[in-house]
Amino acid sequence: MREIHIISPSTKVTVVRSSDEDQRPWLADSPVCIPLSELDIAHCGIMDAVAPLEIVRTNLSGTFFFACFGGEGLVLVDGEWRKVSAGQACVQPPFIPNAIQAIPDSPWHFCWVRYEEVHKRKPLVSLHSPALRRFDVEPFHFAVSGLNAEARGQNDQVAIRQWIELVHGYVLGFANPLDKDDRLVKLWADVEQRLEEPWTLEVLAQVSCMSQEHLRRLCLASLGRSPMQHVTFLRMQKGAMLLRSTNLTIAVISQRLGYSSQFAFSNAFQRWFSCRPSSFRN
Repeated sequence: MREIHIISPSTKVTVVRSSDEDQRPWLADSPVCIPLSELDIAHCGIMDAVAPLEIVRTNLSGTFFFACFGGEGLVLVDGEWRKVSAGQACVQPPFIPNAIQAIPDSPWHFCWVRYEEVHKRKPLVSLHSPALRRFDVEPFHFAVSGLNAEARGQNDQVAIRQWIELVHGYVLGFANPLDKDDRLVKLWADVEQRLEEPWTLEVLAQVSCMSQEHLRRLCLASLGRSPMQHVTFLRMQKGAMLLRSTNLTIAVISQRLGYSSQFAFSNAFQRWFSCRPSSFRN
């Protein structure tokens, strides 16, 4: 995977940014909205995309949230390309490959918020955050539109902060939903504390006191992942954290995450992050 930034001339981009340090062409003429930095937001905008559109970031430095309000396109989620349609949203954690792609002859309309990762702030993405699920996009779309309009118009700083709080609130509501099933909360807390165990769908269903099929349906609806995909998500997030913040060998990290060998962990990591653990650490 390599860095790609292709935006067709027919694509309309409306965006505000937190500073003028980023001078990439698609951001260079956008208004600077300094209060965005108070919530560690790098930029926020709306895209009416027409193919060809392909954006690839090999190592996202902050959380990325976007919501589709028209058409459909493709997004790289958990190492797989998945279709995103109107009424769906997606949140992706930092330090993973991030990619979106328009479908030929299918206009795609979405709005987004891109955060910078700051260690002093609690991460937006938790073990309960959905990867991709249904979302009431209209209020979020209005909030992003309002912020962009105010930044280009009167630029009233009180109104700007109110729009930003609305935008951020909708992102928080998606990333940390209030309708979490208590059984899933307990299950994933248990799994996170015991990632080294050989989890299977059967064992997960037993721990959560559900049938395998009910657990599968519940996870897909709330997280956009199957139960075993979410186990892999937790392992990959923990593995990336250990690679970044410790000197543990890859063999030891593999054991702590429940992989039978360093080779098995490295292959799984490669599928998820598009690079080997050693390269990620370097």
